[in-house]
Amino acid sequence: MAGDEGEAVSVDVVTVIDIDRPRTEVAHFAAHPSNTTAWYVNIKSVEWHGEPELRFGAKLDFIAHFLGRRLTYTYEVVEHVPGKALTMRTSDGPFPMQTEYRWVDLPSGGTRMTLRNSGSPAGFSWLMAPMMSVAMRRANRKDLALLKRILERPPQGEVSAGSA
Repeated sequence: MAGDEGEAVSVDVVTVIDIDRPRTEVAHFAAHPSNTTAWYVNIKSVEWHGEPELRFGAKLDFIAHFLGRRLTYTYEVVEHVPGKALTMRTSDGPFPMQTEYRWVDLPSGGTRMTLRNSGSPAGFSWLMAPMMSVAMRRANRKDLALLKRILERPPQGEVSAGSA
């Protein structure tokens, strides 16, 4: 049975979306923690530990509401390659998690963004892993769709082709 002693239970949710904006713009906006409350529906606030600088070793708290609960996760930046990759990891709480963002250019000039959440629940949390995967996948799809709408929105004052 999953979760029995010696058998690891893990969550690995990968969500991909194509955004019709240049990679540098998508990565700059999506990677910056101060923007997460705009496109992550469940994240209500972000608090930095120390200087608010996106660099290796930086720590920050994401305060979220997920499955009806208020959760605070302290993440540490373990990889940041501006415009290409960001990986953050948390080891506290009942559900240690790693969040990865990857951005690649599309031939159209747009960007393919990959969001990956993975982790191994501790203690009795392994019972929640299947439900967490489903809920996380649904939330990630909604969040990336919102990010796409935000980034593809015409700038203020610019008229889109369909609205003239």
